[in-house]
Amino acid sequence: MELKLSTNIVSQVDVARMVRELKSLEDFFIATKVRPAGSSLQLPKLTRLLEQVAKENNYNLLEEEHRKALSQQLDMVLGNAPLLHISFAAEPSPGALEKILVWFRTNIHPQALLQVGLQPSIAAGCVVRTPNKVFDMSLREHLNDQQKFLAQLIDVADKKYK
Repeated sequence: MELKLSTNIVSQVDVARMVRELKSLEDFFIATKVRPAGSSLQLPKLTRLLEQVAKENNYNLLEEEHRKALSQQLDMVLGNAPLLHISFAAEPSPGALEKILVWFRTNIHPQALLQVGLQPSIAAGCVVRTPNKVFDMSLREHLNDQQKFLAQLIDVADKKYK
């Protein structure tokens, strides 16, 4: 069964954070076995993200087998999920990032992860890098592609107004 990822899980950092939370939860349950009866222990705080992933994938975090299975699934995501680097000229809105992530997970791979960066030199648009391909959808690249045409327009305009 393939782990379903929420659109709130964008990057490898999000997945690694959930793995650390699961280890913390596992440590808590190990500690409860060796502590004397009646001593108080504070259950570690879990993020909404981990709780949501567990619920969507029918894992009960109180059961050791479920925690181990979810941890293995998350490790597989970290090791195998396609990672796409996407750079923007400015910080993308959460809504725009969610739409991009949904598109990648629908059309490329259901566990695709993004690494988002800023590159002001692209002016507008974005640059998407995979391990073996770069898709430059920036305004800078579009203008570079149209350089000869723009030069012709300038020449025509220059001759017209002389």
